[in-house]
Amino acid sequence: MARAFLFVLDSFGIGGAADAERYGDAGANTFAHVALACAEGRGDRDGLRSGPLFVPNMLSLGLGRAAETATGFHFDGKIPLVSAFYGAAQEVSSGKDTPSGHWEIAALPVRFDWGYFPNTVPAFPAELTEAIIREGKVPGILGNCHAPGTEIIERFGEEHIRTGKPICYTSVDSVLQVAAHEGLFGLERLYEFCKTVRRLVDPLNIGRVIARPFVGETAATFERTHNRRDYAVPPPEPTLLDRLTERGRRVIAIGKIGDIFAHRGISEVRKAAGNMAMFDKALGAMDDAGDGDLVFANFVDFDTEFGHRRDVAGYAAALEAFDLRLPEALAKLKQGDLLVLTADHGNDPTWPGTDHTRERIPVIGTGPGFSGGGIGLRTTFADIGETVAEHLGLSRGRHGTSFHAAIGGHARVA
Repeated sequence: MARAFLFVLDSFGIGGAADAERYGDAGANTFAHVALACAEGRGDRDGLRSGPLFVPNMLSLGLGRAAETATGFHFDGKIPLVSAFYGAAQEVSSGKDTPSGHWEIAALPVRFDWGYFPNTVPAFPAELTEAIIREGKVPGILGNCHAPGTEIIERFGEEHIRTGKPICYTSVDSVLQVAAHEGLFGLERLYEFCKTVRRLVDPLNIGRVIARPFVGETAATFERTHNRRDYAVPPPEPTLLDRLTERGRRVIAIGKIGDIFAHRGISEVRKAAGNMAMFDKALGAMDDAGDGDLVFANFVDFDTEFGHRRDVAGYAAALEAFDLRLPEALAKLKQGDLLVLTADHGNDPTWPGTDHTRERIPVIGTGPGFSGGGIGLRTTFADIGETVAEHLGLSRGRHGTSFHAAIGGHARVA
């Protein structure tokens, strides 16, 4: 039996991207800066966590070695390594957004440039705004600017409730987000509205339109729900997921993975609210996965709840909570299984602003029968996808180089 489990800790970068300066992120390092903040007491919060960052299970899989590979940062957790492989990967895709990172992990680098909206007010072209209002059948829109999601709901949420105008905003990513009250505007109406917006921004090559429902009655009580939905551009070429499903294998998507790939190459989607509930879904999928199947999970809270909100203590606590659950996943690994932990970009909570940070990512993992060892600095995230492809018996794709043989793996016979 050969199965693969790919867990993405959304935004858990480890610094050192060769082109970080181009993105204004030279020096950003999510892991290092969270760890250093905790060591200095800046990651403490009463009732949440205190003291140095404690992630012994990821360290045993080589997280510290991966960080050293990426930047030379030494995190001495005094944890012995198990039979794990460890290294780092540099992104070659344009941008530092979710689709680019995940598509490249799935062995399809993004070689084109996404479209972006300028950091001006208004941010959207007048003709686009007019089309959104006309074809979306709304009395107008609010926002029309760059903004963090929670902040813009606080600013415009009450006016949205009074007027029925959806809140439309963007960021440095290739995205147009729409926030609306889940009960008063209506969840299904929000989804339909976002489908209209998706069609309207296609000519601008915008990567994602995101529905951001919220509840509450006042700025003090507004809260985003977990009924977010992403409407992404479909990948321009087959990804690892397409290659698997075309061969009759199952790809079980946990969290927002299905949305990221426009539901292409996806056999089944399992969603939940929060990292721990998502972990439960991932464990269930591990039980259900058969020979040749892939479980592809995204743990989004690191990014949305703590990275974008620049919450160091929250980010540290989320890492520790994930690490505490990791032995449950390791216990489910059978002979022939491969587990990979990685990320899609950075989101350094100590960095200025509220946006993603261009960083290298950790590539760590294990499986019964793997000898493990260092895999060095991979020149593209696509090496992860090609390693999974070889492990599951697929022929080599157009992008990336497998490190499967280097870690003592034996490919499944297709």
